[in-house]
Amino acid sequence: MVAVFSVVALLFSQAAIASADAENPEGHEAGFNPGAEILHHIADSHEWHFFTAGDFHATIPLPIIVYNKETGKLSLFSSSRLSHGAVYEGYKMDHDHIHAVREDGSVHENLIDLSMTKNVVQMLLALAVLVLILTSVAKKYKVNGAKKAPSGLQNAVEPVITFVRDDVAKPNLGHRYQKYMPYLLTVFFFILINNIFGLIPGGANVTGNIAFTMVLALISMIVILFSTNGHFWGHIFWPPGVPFLVKLILIPVELLGVFIKPAALMIRLFANMTAGHIVILSFVSLIFIFGQMSTIAGWGFSPVSIAFSVFIYLIEVLVAFIQAFIFTNLTAVFIGQAFEGGHTEEHGGHHDDGFVAGV
Repeated sequence: MVAVFSVVALLFSQAAIASADAENPEGHEAGFNPGAEILHHIADSHEWHFFTAGDFHATIPLPIIVYNKETGKLSLFSSSRLSHGAVYEGYKMDHDHIHAVREDGSVHENLIDLSMTKNVVQMLLALAVLVLILTSVAKKYKVNGAKKAPSGLQNAVEPVITFVRDDVAKPNLGHRYQKYMPYLLTVFFFILINNIFGLIPGGANVTGNIAFTMVLALISMIVILFSTNGHFWGHIFWPPGVPFLVKLILIPVELLGVFIKPAALMIRLFANMTAGHIVILSFVSLIFIFGQMSTIAGWGFSPVSIAFSVFIYLIEVLVAFIQAFIFTNLTAVFIGQAFEGGHTEEHGGHHDDGFVAGV
């Protein structure tokens, strides 16, 4: 995988240079813009681009689905129809953003874009892989039971499931862990699969999309809120043992904390996965930044740049697992905090040791 990444990264960068030269045929004053190219590669797109070799572009156009509010028309067509600034069925695309075009040539944004972008397609693929893996493992357990030793895919997935159960769910949720295990496992594997897909050359940076992490955080917030009890809200709206004037300050802070927790989940996953991709592409871009100064410098720096890129790439594989764990673990922590008061009352004022350790 590391070797494939190195080759494809070089192909992507060659395509970037070719694009820059095509836009500036008179000379190299514009040069290679690493910032624009990096943002282009980590951003969402209406086509799946793999590599460019000369005039050949290995891409898969994705379906455009748009509803024009002015005309009341729903359109479905391939994104290749809008390539090179073309106008098709009253639409055009500029920097991967679709605009509606009126008959007089004016442009408006009064539309609903439901297109299948690269991130959406990869997310659906990750969902299919998730369902396939877990259903096949569940089928093996159903057929063989617990008496037969796990094998194959089951042997690889079982340690991960027991890890989430024993090191995430039980310490933070106590005796209620079984109720939340399906959600925690789904979140962990869904994020992990998307993280790994994002590291495959040509893959989409789904977990580096703030919209994706926002939806995951919103779902976690809903689960957290439905796990709360009267004791939780009582401590927020009237903190016990605190002077009245301090309560006036503490109440809005505690209430704000209800929304800050899922926001932290959203930003942490988004920032970490995006940063890793940017660092890798930055090292690759250094080859062509030095190459603009001198051809010898560009070729001479290539081994160093690729070595650092591969090193960061290997770290990103580890980060893919770590970020899936952190999101799942913090979700379990926040859920545990939501019913902490009720848990205390049920056990006669004494916390479960595992629960206290987790919180």
